[in-house]
Amino acid sequence: MNDDEINKAWDEICKVLNKDQDDLKKDILNHVGNKWSLFIVHALGVDGRMRFLAIQQHINGISQRMLTKCLRELERDGLISRSIYPEVLPRVEYELTLLGKGLLIQPPPFGSGLPVISTGSNRREAIIIPR
Repeated sequence: MNDDEINKAWDEICKVLNKDQDDLKKDILNHVGNKWSLFIVHALGVDGRMRFLAIQQHINGISQRMLTKCLRELERDGLISRSIYPEVLPRVEYELTLLGKGLLIQPPPFGSGLPVISTGSNRREAIIIPR
């Protein structure tokens, strides 16, 4: 997904969300503005596909319960995907979807003041661009 496609998608979202949908706008900002959700999206953006424990170790201070809750919400909203591998000890991995990767390139609308995060060709080169 390139910058033009992401900008076009956000423009379409903004056109659809009119004044009568303030509750929906509030829900979007509450979810995307949740500090733990941003840490999870950033971790997956930097390191790519990760298992639950790796995400928990990457994010200092997040409890198992909060990580589980945020991962479920992010999956429900289509920002991350969850892959289950049927092995003797089941393996579950999480990674960003195209929509989730879009958050790394373009901040959410509505002037939320969130930083823009850009990733280089190497996923470990994520940087925060000052506004």
